[in-house]
Amino acid sequence: MAKSMTGFGRGVYEDELRSVTAELRSVNHRYSDITVKMPRRYQFAEDAIKAIVKEAAPRGKVDVFINVDNITADDTAVELNTALARRYYETLQTLKTELPDLAGEPSLAMIANFPDVVKTAAAEEDEDLLLKALSEAVKEAAANLDAMRITEGAKLMEDILQRGELIERTVEGIEVYAPEVAKNYAAKLKDRIQDLLGDDAVVPEDRILLEAAVFADKSNITEEMVRLKSHCSQLRSIAADTSGPIGKKLDFLVQEMNRESNTIGSKANDIHITNDVLLLKAEIEKIREQVQNIE
Repeated sequence: MAKSMTGFGRGVYEDELRSVTAELRSVNHRYSDITVKMPRRYQFAEDAIKAIVKEAAPRGKVDVFINVDNITADDTAVELNTALARRYYETLQTLKTELPDLAGEPSLAMIANFPDVVKTAAAEEDEDLLLKALSEAVKEAAANLDAMRITEGAKLMEDILQRGELIERTVEGIEVYAPEVAKNYAAKLKDRIQDLLGDDAVVPEDRILLEAAVFADKSNITEEMVRLKSHCSQLRSIAADTSGPIGKKLDFLVQEMNRESNTIGSKANDIHITNDVLLLKAEIEKIREQVQNIE
C-alpha cells in the first residue's frame, strides 16, 4: 500500500488522575528514525512508545511529543528536612549570642525559606498504569498519523500513475516512429553522397541499403522500449499491492526506467526520439521525487 512518509497525528487519553496528549510528526527518511520528547520522569516508557510508533510507521523520521497534565495533587510529595531546620535554628541562635546588638528572633517562615528545608518532589506512581495511559494516547496518535499517511500516499500514487501512463504513451509513439529512423538515415546518406559527388553521380543502392541496415542494427531500441513498457505495467501492479510498504520497490523500478530511457536516447540517434526521451526523463524524475516520500 502506498503510504506517504509525511504526516501528523494527535491522541489524547484521560482518566481520573491525568490527561496525556501525544503528537506525532513524520517526514521522509531512508530508514526508521523515531525521537521521543517527554518529561524525564516518564522515560521508562520510551522503548514501548517507539515500538507502537514503528508498527504504524516502519520507515520515516518521526518526532513524538508527549505532555502529561496531572489532574490531582497526588503527583507531588512535600518533604521536610527537620534535622536541617534544627541546625539552621541553632546556628541563628549562636549568631544572636555572638551579635547581641542585632534585633529579631528566628521565625518559622525564615527557617522554612532556607534551602532544602522544605522540598517538593514527584510522588511515586504506578508505572504500569502510567504506561497504559501513555500508550493509549500514542496509539490514538499513531492511528491518526497512519490515516493521514494513507490519504497522502493515495494522492502521491495517483500522480505517479498518471505520469506512468504518459511515459507509456510516449514509448508507444516512439515505437510507431522508430522504423522511420533507418529510412531517414538512408535518404540523408544518399543526399550527402550526391552533394559531394554531384547530381550526375551514380549512388550504389545496395551500398546505401547496407549502411542503413548497419545503422538500423546499432540504433535498434526495441528491447529497451519493451522493457520500459513492462516497467510501466509493473508500476501499476506495485501500486495495487496492499501487502506492505512499496517505497523501496518503486525506488528500484524508477532506477530501471531511467536506465532504459538513457539507453534509448543514446542508441536512437534521432532528434525526434531525443526530444521524446527528454520528456521521458523529465517524467521519470518527477516520479522519483514522489517516490522518495512513499514508505
